[in-house]
Amino acid sequence: MRSPDEPVRLTKIYTRGGDAGETSLGDGARVSKLDPRIVAYGIVDELNSHIGVVLAGDLPRKLRTRLVRIQNELFDLGADLSRPWRGPDDKLRVTPAMVYELERDCDDLNAPLPDLKSFVLPGGSEAAARLHVARTVARRAELASLQADVNPLTRVYLNRLSDLLFIAARAANAAVNAHEPLWKPGG
Repeated sequence: MRSPDEPVRLTKIYTRGGDAGETSLGDGARVSKLDPRIVAYGIVDELNSHIGVVLAGDLPRKLRTRLVRIQNELFDLGADLSRPWRGPDDKLRVTPAMVYELERDCDDLNAPLPDLKSFVLPGGSEAAARLHVARTVARRAELASLQADVNPLTRVYLNRLSDLLFIAARAANAAVNAHEPLWKPGG
């Protein structure tokens, strides 16, 4: 028997239920694995994996704590993507408070950074480069979510998250005094 604090128990990882190109949504409905909602939460899963790669390396504690929280929130976001949205009265997992927290994180991490006077190229430290990769995957997840009828806050969250990952990349470079690569017109 599963305890109340155990969110899920998986004893068998493969089910064979998706072998014919279909899968189940969170409400039990069967859909094609090409359904925009499945594509969107697959990209969110990829994003979460990229954040895991960032966390596997050296990272300032200030960034690490936030990214661990975000990994958990991405599971909630995936749950919202995995079921049809029934309107504003629907029980949602992504909330305005979660978006607000990302905005606070953006402001906090951005405050000590120098003003931008050029476009930033992905790179610098290894952590920053990996955060830039995660940022681009967040953008792709946001775009994929536009194709599905989902909780609109998932799109807002992904948009803010990509902003935060950009700022986090800059903060990661600053934390180790790494050169921040900037775009130079004409190369």
